[in-house]
Amino acid sequence: MTCVQLGLAVSVGLIDRIGADGAAWLRLVCAAAILLVLVRPRITTFSRSGLVAAIALGAVTAALTLLFMAAVARLPLGTASALEFLGPLGVAVARARGKARLWPLPAAVGVVLLTEPWLGRIDLLGVGFALAAAACWAGYILLTQRVGDEVAGINGLAVSMPVAALVATLTVGPAVIDRMTPQILLIGLGLAILLPVVPFALELLALRRLTTAAFGTLMSLEPAIALLIGLVLLGQVPNLLAVLGIGFVVAAGVGAERTGAREEIEPLSVA
Repeated sequence: MTCVQLGLAVSVGLIDRIGADGAAWLRLVCAAAILLVLVRPRITTFSRSGLVAAIALGAVTAALTLLFMAAVARLPLGTASALEFLGPLGVAVARARGKARLWPLPAAVGVVLLTEPWLGRIDLLGVGFALAAAACWAGYILLTQRVGDEVAGINGLAVSMPVAALVATLTVGPAVIDRMTPQILLIGLGLAILLPVVPFALELLALRRLTTAAFGTLMSLEPAIALLIGLVLLGQVPNLLAVLGIGFVVAAGVGAERTGAREEIEPLSVA
């Protein structure tokens, strides 16, 4: 989570130079190149369902990255991250029963406090991008868990990331490639290690080993980490309502995720 938020904070500096879509495309393409060189996945060893899941994960990863970078370009980092966290919260609540389905209520309170709609100055397009990214994050979690179950090591990630880079290139590539310079490409290689290579690999391994409750409880800390990094690195000073809003979202995530646990699966062969 710290790598993700540090990477996003660094990416904010690139937005002024190459745009939000350019920063997202650069991260995905550089990450794909790094993983292909280091992992060299053999697609022939994948099961059909594992390969389909990895391809679907790549498409969702591209959408998640592009949408969230567009949100960060318009909203404070902490606010965008808290809105995006509604995706994993929705997954948790959808799988829950009984009183656990009430957890969206404090999350909704948190969103209202973060966006302060009564002031009429929130960027609605930015909120829309963040909520769309939240839906993609829900799909990302489910697909990452599926890929982690079916594909050994991080081979699945080494397939999904090139797919994400291809989708991003087809979507925004023609508009952003001209903005790239050798210096920016070099920055992109370093940034790609920080985000998404390291955190995505760790999330895949975590979802393979942790229960849903443990993973979700830890992930609920991300909006708070985003708030802190936004304050320290970007000078984005939150008001009291924003702090309370993130607190409500985090509390809702912890409460919802504690109601569920992952079913046991057969361990993967490392051969």
